[in-house]
Amino acid sequence: MPAERIRKIVIVGGGTAGWIAAAVIARFLKPPATTIELIESEEIGIVGVGEATVPVIQALNGLLGIDERDFLRHTYGTFKLGIEFRDWARLGNTHCHFFGDFGALIEGVAPHHHWLKLRELGERTAIGDYSFPYVAGKLSRFAPPSTDPRSPATSYKYAYHFDAGLYARYLRTHAEKRGVRRLEGKVVDVQLRSEDGFIQAIKLASGERIEADFFIDASGFRGVLIEQALRTGYEDWSHWLPCDRAVALPCELQGDLTPYTVSTARAAGWQWRIPLQHRIGNGYVYCSRFIGDEEAARTLLDHLDGRPLAEPRFLSFTAGHRRKFWNRNCLAVGLAAGFMEPLESTSIQLIQTAVARLIEMFPDKGFDPTLIEEYNRVSRNEFERIRDFLILHYCATQRDDSPLWSYCRTMSIPESLRYKIDVFSSCGRVPLYSEESYQEPSWVSIFLGQHVYPKRYDPIIDNIEIERLQSGMLQRRSTIRALAEHLPTHRDFIARYCAAAPATQESQ
Repeated sequence: MPAERIRKIVIVGGGTAGWIAAAVIARFLKPPATTIELIESEEIGIVGVGEATVPVIQALNGLLGIDERDFLRHTYGTFKLGIEFRDWARLGNTHCHFFGDFGALIEGVAPHHHWLKLRELGERTAIGDYSFPYVAGKLSRFAPPSTDPRSPATSYKYAYHFDAGLYARYLRTHAEKRGVRRLEGKVVDVQLRSEDGFIQAIKLASGERIEADFFIDASGFRGVLIEQALRTGYEDWSHWLPCDRAVALPCELQGDLTPYTVSTARAAGWQWRIPLQHRIGNGYVYCSRFIGDEEAARTLLDHLDGRPLAEPRFLSFTAGHRRKFWNRNCLAVGLAAGFMEPLESTSIQLIQTAVARLIEMFPDKGFDPTLIEEYNRVSRNEFERIRDFLILHYCATQRDDSPLWSYCRTMSIPESLRYKIDVFSSCGRVPLYSEESYQEPSWVSIFLGQHVYPKRYDPIIDNIEIERLQSGMLQRRSTIRALAEHLPTHRDFIARYCAAAPATQESQ
């Protein structure tokens, strides 16, 4: 006889993580057949500094039936074609990771190999010149991908910048309309079943006791259920990702409305710049071993585009993840599950994939331990693949001008990343594992941007006449440039299709 289905789910914590979980679960387990309650406390608040995303968020919004232009208007959103990295490889160096490839295979060989041969011949065009979103982004142009399959303007994706607090509010309205019940309250006690250690109920400061079959912990770094109650433990990655503090504040919008994030390496970490319709989001992620809070705040304030709109806000964190993402009848999502610094804007992606994986492996009241272990295995793999991608940004540096960068340049790295570097350095190929979030063009962008060049290009390319290779690559660059120049500016596209109402003091 099959086990009884889950009838009640309680989500502890709101914010982006809690409301994504609530909205997606309500999409598949429609109330009232399944009761979904979310408990959050206004006095606790949310972290809410992450304002940049990756393209998989389009799948989330599409699943929920969210209209892109409406959501951007309500969150002061802008479009994101990728990330520009400044001073990472060395001082004065700029490279980019944009959401597109470098063109179709040529004679069955990836285009970066052809670029490598041209470089050997003395050609010094940037690899980004073969990527449509890169060229469009640097021109501050934007439009959705072309529907013409013959055009280079089809093979790219885009994401968004937005106010994370307003996005959570938007999702809350969406979820409540679909039957999710929100309760205001602060969890003060968690009651476990004596026979198996499962969560039986939570108790609120008001005295209310709430039982459920399944609990989702979206309580942020505190991990009220997954850690404080279940003592799950934490996998610490600070050896490889040493930054453990951040200071954030918004400033006035100045200059061009760029359709990309900027990440600038500083002496003890890096600074983000995220343009929204009404302001710029800024932050400095740093390592407290090498800089204090006051100096970090001064560094950030000295590098703002415009007048600060708030006081500096500090956060502490440890890169890594819970030893189990799913423990007994509790699943952790968002910061309760783990933390990856926002270098590649993976925070909302990890929330999204965690909830999607839950729907794919949804339990019954029997909570089969094999199912739970499979969920945890896949989740660990996903975190480790992203971890390696982030570490590459740090370890593949030539900087020796500060203690942090000297440490990163010489630190030991995971064997999985060492193998990737060795293979690429040998022959220009990128070995990919299961649960990879980033495919070959993304890895190539960072390798080449950080001056990790292969010893050789693919020898098949030598069968192509040099003149034909040069003219073909020139034609691609020219076509991309012409197409990008015909797009509207990013600012004009937003003004025409998804402009938000004038910002209030609260939204600043």
